Amino acid sequence: MNHRISKTIVAEAERTGRGIAVEQLTGIRVRVRLRKPQRATLHSWAFAQLGQFLTYKAQRAGVVVVQVDPAYTSQTCHACGHVDKRNRRSQAVFQCGRCDFVGHADHNAALNIAARGVERPGEVMRPDAAPILAAS
Repeated sequence: MNHRISKTIVAEAERTGRGIAVEQLTGIRVRVRLRKPQRATLHSWAFAQLGQFLTYKAQRAGVVVVQVDPAYTSQTCHACGHVDKRNRRSQAVFQCGRCDFVGHADHNAALNIAARGVERPGEVMRPDAAPILAAS
């Protein structure tokens, strides 16, 4: 499963000319609190293996992979940058207390992770953020 997931992610990054930004997954099993039935799923997923597969496949394809600190990505509004624990209304719903942006909580967190990847100079670059070079 991890081979298929990593292959798909790297192929999309290569096709679009983008890098890959992922959360630093170190210590995730200790950080995450789940109910008993969900723990089995979490502990059976090989996060480290997925990271290794992403890294080596991206390296082969010439795609940059950046690990970013996931702190507060689920509590930060990607639209205005407001950080508040109350922004995360539920597991699925994100609603900013400042700008009233409403969206799926995981999608909002993913946008924050992507933005942190772009902030790392010269590493992950989106085509729409890249400078336009004149053809010679």
